[in-house]
Amino acid sequence: MMPLVMAAAGEIYTIKAVGGEGKKRRFLEGLGFVPGAEVVVLSKSSGSLIVGIKGSRIALDRQAALKILI
Repeated sequence: MMPLVMAAAGEIYTIKAVGGEGKKRRFLEGLGFVPGAEVVVLSKSSGSLIVGIKGSRIALDRQAALKILI
């Protein structure tokens, strides 16, 4: 497993786990970042990511991307 921030752009990955505590984890899960979901990194810029998940594009900062394990 590795954090989402280390993923290559354009590759499809399956989420294995979501870390974090309480509100942060529930927020990410509410956006669709749950184990078993497929995610693709669309672009990277200085640690921030734009990802595609469940038909949506979502921007994540580096701290949030480190909590999502693929």
